[in-house]
Amino acid sequence: MIHVQQISKAYGDIVALRSLSFDIQPGEIVGLLGPNGAGKSTAIKIITGYLHPDAGAVKIDGLDVLKQLRAVQAKIGYLSEDTPLYPELSVQGYLQLVARLRGLPQPDLPRLLSAAVYGTGLQDYLARPIASLSKGLRQRLGLAQAILHEPRFLILDEPTVGLDPTQIVEIRALIKSLAQRSTILFSSHILSEVEAICDRVIIIINGELRADQSLRELSQSNDATLVLQSEPAGLAAALGSLAGITQVRPTQSVDGYPAWRISGGGDITPGIFELARRNNWALRELRRDTVTLESFFNQLATSA
Repeated sequence: MIHVQQISKAYGDIVALRSLSFDIQPGEIVGLLGPNGAGKSTAIKIITGYLHPDAGAVKIDGLDVLKQLRAVQAKIGYLSEDTPLYPELSVQGYLQLVARLRGLPQPDLPRLLSAAVYGTGLQDYLARPIASLSKGLRQRLGLAQAILHEPRFLILDEPTVGLDPTQIVEIRALIKSLAQRSTILFSSHILSEVEAICDRVIIIINGELRADQSLRELSQSNDATLVLQSEPAGLAAALGSLAGITQVRPTQSVDGYPAWRISGGGDITPGIFELARRNNWALRELRRDTVTLESFFNQLATSA
């Protein structure tokens, strides 16, 4: 669906992107992450055709962004962090204006407007002037205009900013449902939002691609934690004899019981459990450790 190949962009002496490449498949929800100034906004502007790269190419649905810009932009829905709205218009008037600007066929307008309005929960605010809307309602209106034309590719920049917890849950569900017909690039500084919504993350640091990984793969760790009632003799040697285990480090659990952090290849917990059963160790806890997106991101950011 989206093919980004070796794009680079500099603003004078400042290099914003360095040979950035990635692909996004149809139906994926991909999180675009990076610290401030990492190059995320530049990448989005190039993908949408707002900026030309100094080098490289972008194709969306097989179309070259540089050569077929209008056709590409007709396939894109875009919610920016600060969506430009017209405060003097009503919600309905604004969406009708967007529909006319996009050249949507008149026979399709009732269905498209209804889907966008009800999908974002704006049905009770159609006659309200935009100037009177709260930030959360304006954000929902921005999302409504982005999905109005049923785009093949949807870019969402901080889509849940200003929403209350109930609205956030509703927008999450809406975004996931949109993936049935749209490929979604989701940019946010709220890492928990990315974990809740996305299938995969692309992390840009200093203009370079530092990670491109599914969240399922990212969360898996080859470390395990073992907590026992007491420390049996010869435990470290017994654990070290298991196939795949590379390191055993003693530690302590939060409630004071002896614990060990065990490293290895793949899921080593079944072997550890069987060893504990055979030796009648009083097992309190055995778990495969996980890696959070926050810890992974921070590790990359601090090592840059």
